[in-house]
Amino acid sequence: MALRSIMTTPVVTVGPDDTLKTVKEIFDNVKFHHLLVVEEKRLFGVLSDRDLLKALSPWLGTLDELPRDRAILHKRVHQICSRKPITANMKTGVLEASRILIENNVSCLPVVTKRGRIRGIVTWKDIFRAYVDFRA
Repeated sequence: MALRSIMTTPVVTVGPDDTLKTVKEIFDNVKFHHLLVVEEKRLFGVLSDRDLLKALSPWLGTLDELPRDRAILHKRVHQICSRKPITANMKTGVLEASRILIENNVSCLPVVTKRGRIRGIVTWKDIFRAYVDFRA
């Protein structure tokens, strides 16, 4: 089974110069955990909700919040995203994608063309779901 049959499309993307405030608003309102960073219609990087949580102040939104804690929200995506992410293409098999995720210790694979154009995204949950569906 190829990734084209299990990948998520369309993909929510942000630009490298978007702020962490924008990213936080997205993650606060959705149930997925990865955003693809796009520059000039090509994949630039990946930003996970965990990357965002590491960058944010633990005092943000609390009574102890200071102006410097809010200032972090003005940082740009390119400052914290993973650049040059591990990718796959639509013909990559689910088993191969599983190996890629495990060997590279990543939780998602952007599915791209040879020129870096985004076609979808596959996460470990998508692969696990495909396995369960195949076994059912």
